[in-house]
Amino acid sequence: MNILGLSFYYHDSSAALVKDGVLVAAAEEERFSRVKHDSGFPGLAIDFCLKMGGITIDDVDYVVFYEKPFVKFERMLISAMSTFPRSSAVFRESMQRWISDKLWIKSMMQKRIGVPNSKLLFCDHHMSHAASSFFTSHFKESAILTVDGAGEWSTATMGVGKGNKIEIIKELRFPHSLGLLYSAFTAYCGFEINEGEYKLMGMHPYGKPRYVDKIYEIIDVAEDGSLWHDMKYFAYHYSRDNTLELEFGKHFGKPARDPKLGDKSLDPYYCDMAASIQVVTEQILFKMARYLRKETGMKNLCLAGGVALNSVANYKIWHQEHIFDDIYVHPAPGDDGGCVGAAYWAYNHVLEQPRGPALTTPYLGSEYTDAEIEAFLRKYDIPFTKIEKDEEFYDYVAKKLVDGAVCGWFRGRFEWGPRALGARSIIADPRKAEMKDKLNATIKFREPFRPFAPSVTVEAASDFFDIPDAARHYPARFMLYVAPVRPEKRAVLPGITHEDGSGRLQTVFPDVSPAYHAMIKRFGELTGVPVVMNTSFNLKGEPIVEDPSHAFNTFSLSGMDYLFMNNYVVGKEAKKKIAETRFVLRHEGDSVTQMVS
Repeated sequence: MNILGLSFYYHDSSAALVKDGVLVAAAEEERFSRVKHDSGFPGLAIDFCLKMGGITIDDVDYVVFYEKPFVKFERMLISAMSTFPRSSAVFRESMQRWISDKLWIKSMMQKRIGVPNSKLLFCDHHMSHAASSFFTSHFKESAILTVDGAGEWSTATMGVGKGNKIEIIKELRFPHSLGLLYSAFTAYCGFEINEGEYKLMGMHPYGKPRYVDKIYEIIDVAEDGSLWHDMKYFAYHYSRDNTLELEFGKHFGKPARDPKLGDKSLDPYYCDMAASIQVVTEQILFKMARYLRKETGMKNLCLAGGVALNSVANYKIWHQEHIFDDIYVHPAPGDDGGCVGAAYWAYNHVLEQPRGPALTTPYLGSEYTDAEIEAFLRKYDIPFTKIEKDEEFYDYVAKKLVDGAVCGWFRGRFEWGPRALGARSIIADPRKAEMKDKLNATIKFREPFRPFAPSVTVEAASDFFDIPDAARHYPARFMLYVAPVRPEKRAVLPGITHEDGSGRLQTVFPDVSPAYHAMIKRFGELTGVPVVMNTSFNLKGEPIVEDPSHAFNTFSLSGMDYLFMNNYVVGKEAKKKIAETRFVLRHEGDSVTQMVS
C-alpha cells in the first residue's frame, strides 16, 4: 500500500511516501526549487518521492493533506471578525488568497496530481504532528505532546498513542500559544519569525533570565501548562505586518529591536530577553509534560510541533527534570514533517494497518552516483581527483581537518528535516577555537554568536557529553538534544562548546551513516577526539544543497578549502580556474536545469 503525504501553503512545503508502513522518501520542496522556506505546491518533492518508491501516481492508494483547510479558514474568519476593523488589511489579503487558492486545495490536488476524489484524505494539523512522531517512534505506547504556533484552532495537544491508534485527550486553542509567544519574542529581539527562532535560542546563553517575572505578567499559566495571553500586548491575531502591540515594548521598557540594525551585535538587553523567554518556555513545557505523565501514566513521550525544535528544552525534559524515562522526536517535528504524519495517520490510524519499523535514519532525500558527480565535474572542466579506496579517502579527509581545512561533505541521500547530519554538511576541526569565527565570517556569512554542532561517534558520545547510554536516545541521532559538554572536555572542544558549556550533538552510528562515522572515527584516531564540527552545507539565506551544482556553487562562493563529493576531491585550484563561473538554477516547466553564466 502506497500513501503520499503532503504539506504546503504555509511554509516549508514537503512530500513523503509511506510504502507498506515504511517511510521510503521525504523531502522539502525548497531543496529542489532552491526557494528558502518554499510554501508552494511541492511538485518537485512529489516527483522525487514517487521516483524513490519506484511507482507512478496511479500506484498511490491515498494522498493525504496535513491539515483541514475549511477548519483553518473558519479560524481565520472568526479571528478577523472578532478584531475588526483592526484586522481589515489582513482580512482583505487573506480572503483574496483563500478564495483564490487555499479553499480549493482538494480540486487543485486532483488536477495537479491526477488522482480521483476518492483517494484524497485530510488530517487535522496536530494529529499530523502527533502521528509523525508516534508512528515513526520505537514505542509501542506513549504519551504525545504537540506544541507549535497554530494549526487549525489547536496550538498544543496532549494525546496517547497505543499500537496503531492515537487519541487526542486535550487541546489548547488559538490565539493562546506557546509557539506564538516564543515567536513574539523572536520578533521583539529583531529576528524574522519562522526563521529567527534558531537565532533566539542560540543567543540565550549570552544573557541572564532577568525578565521572567515580567513575562509572566502578560500571560497566565495553569498547572497543566495551558496558557492565556493578555492580547493587548500582541497583534499577530489581527495584523498582517506586526506581531506585537506598542504596549509590549512599553511593558518591558524598551521598544522592539530594529531588524535593520543587523544580527551581528549582541545587545545585553535582548540577550537577557532571549534567556528569559527560554526559561519561561521550558517551565511551561515542564508543566505540560508533568501533567501528561500524571494523567496518562505513560513512561515514554513523543514530542512534535515546531516547539519540539527547541533542543535545549527537549534535553531538560528528559535528563534534567526526569519527567519521562525516554523521549522520541521526529527529525522534522515542524510543519515540514506534517506530510509524514498525515501519511502515517492514514496508513496506521485510519486504515488500521500494522506499525512499520521505527525510523532510525534521517537520510530520506536524493543522492548522486559517482558517474553523475564525475559527469558534472567534467562538463564544467572542474579540476578534481578521486581516491578510490574508502579507507584512504577517510584518512585523507581526517588529515585535512587536522591541518585546519574547512570542508564541504556531500555524500549519500540528503537529510530529512532542518538539520545537516553528515550528508550535506560543512565540517571542520572542533579543537580549534578560531574555527567558530572562521566559519561564521567566511563560510556561513552569519551572526558571530551562532553556535556550531558536534557530530560524534555514538561509542564516544558519553565520554564527551552528559548523555548516558547515548545509543538509546533517538533525539540525539537527529541533533534534537542540546547536552552539556563534559567539563573536562570543554577546553578540548572550543569550536562546538557554546557560551553555557553545551553542544547540540549528533550521535553518528556506523550502520546508519557508515562513511561519516568512519571519517570521524579516523579523525579520532589521529587526535584522540572522535568529534567533528558540523554545520549545514549552505550559505546564509539559501536552502541546504541538494545536487553537485549546488555544492560546487556554495563551495566556490565561500572560504571552504575542499569539497568532498563521494570520494571526489575538489580543491581551491578549482575556484581559481573558474572564478567567474556561477551555477544558477532556473525552472523550465516542472524540471530544474543547471546553467552556466
